[in-house]
Amino acid sequence: MARSVTAPRPPSLLAHRGFRLFWAADTVSQFGTYVGNTVLPLVAATTLAATPLEMGVLGAAETAGYLLIGLPAGVWVARTRQRRLMWRANLARALLLATIPAAWWLGALTTVQLIVVALLASVCGVLFDIAYQSHLPALVARDQLLEGNARLQSSQSLAQITGPGIGGTLTQLTGAAGPVLGTAGGYVLAAALLRRVREHDPLPPEEASRGSVPGQVREGLGYVARTPALRAITCCTATANLFSGVLSAVNVLFLTRTLSLSDAAVGLMLSVLGMGGVLAAATAGRLIRAVGQARAVWLVPLTTFPALLLVPLAGPGALLAPAVIGLFVTGYGTVVYNIAQVSYRQAVCPERMLARVNATVRFVAFGAVTLGTLAGGLLGELLGDRGTLWIAATGSCLAALWVVCSPLRDMRDFERTEP
Repeated sequence: MARSVTAPRPPSLLAHRGFRLFWAADTVSQFGTYVGNTVLPLVAATTLAATPLEMGVLGAAETAGYLLIGLPAGVWVARTRQRRLMWRANLARALLLATIPAAWWLGALTTVQLIVVALLASVCGVLFDIAYQSHLPALVARDQLLEGNARLQSSQSLAQITGPGIGGTLTQLTGAAGPVLGTAGGYVLAAALLRRVREHDPLPPEEASRGSVPGQVREGLGYVARTPALRAITCCTATANLFSGVLSAVNVLFLTRTLSLSDAAVGLMLSVLGMGGVLAAATAGRLIRAVGQARAVWLVPLTTFPALLLVPLAGPGALLAPAVIGLFVTGYGTVVYNIAQVSYRQAVCPERMLARVNATVRFVAFGAVTLGTLAGGLLGELLGDRGTLWIAATGSCLAALWVVCSPLRDMRDFERTEP
């Protein structure tokens, strides 16, 4: 194993036309996703009078694609042109979402339709996400990955800030049709931007087509399991996501029914996580370089995830402040952690393994969100909104133990391994 060394900072990616288009496409997609993820639960909770269990099932459907196809998707992505797969997945999401305003106008919209659309869109999202994380190293130099991921995360965080507010306000003013149709249009625009990228969309390496799909899935799982730092990161992310799913299942109900907030105010509250994320995206590069990439992965969640314990303390009016602070700090820590660990994955994994490693990590991490959301719906029925939030916050704090009690604690920067 060879320890990484400090290198001169590479040129800014702002001068890279292909990355700018790629970044713009991702930004539009992220905005569409956060608007849509706010509108669907709001419509279910306020218009269709969904129960906590139905809300949990709807939330689980939004990430269930990782449990359904997460592992083989890594093999499929490795065997195709990844940028082409991304724009096709976006077009499919647009068509799926377009069925919701059609049903709304016909007076036939149901919770079942929302769940089915969310589930199928989630499958398309799995293919898009694995492809974009695997394609970035082919589009930019390896020493530009930290900047690239920081810029992509900044878009996600900005969408997280404004997307829920836009979705909540538009739902309150126009109902479901307008914001969902806008989301579908955003996916179409993102597909068009991806098609304008001139850089070569590489053919899959010849070895990607060798062997069976189950055999290649096992190889990806084995790589993650045998790499201590990657294994610890995967377990930390999965645990945090599990309890994030628990929180998301009851969060909208807590804000609308327990705290009596309007749809627009709910959107603003849901955007607070993104506010912390935007600050994180702007400062993460300097922070990670100063602290060390490995050290940031365990120190940041250890010091920021406990802020989520403030959320269940919230009440009406001025008593919303604890939730605002807790969500902001947690959003900051989550984005810094994600930039560090995703950049690590892209930098140290062999090219032939990257799509399968990304698929394995996202299968475990986002599969945990699905299970957590289902559990959150059940807990909401048994314990109520506030009791479920306490469980979610406590579990999120414990997620940091995976990386604190790992070899990462004795490292400053990552070491490249080829197990």
